[in-house]
Amino acid sequence: MKASEIRELSPEEMRQKANDLYEELFNLRFQHGVGQLENTQKIKSTKRGLARVMTIIKETERKNI
Repeated sequence: MKASEIRELSPEEMRQKANDLYEELFNLRFQHGVGQLENTQKIKSTKRGLARVMTIIKETERKNI
């Protein structure tokens, strides 16, 4: 997701998106550890997406203070 698309979401939707990405990252790391993950690039892109969402959440929290 692009940052502009994330900014259009409500704060609750942003939190839900972050939780979904945490779960996906957990599953990808588990698959990688077991040796089932073929495309390790998915871990990197998921981490970046999670960081993007968390950054925007923090920006909106600081703006509202």
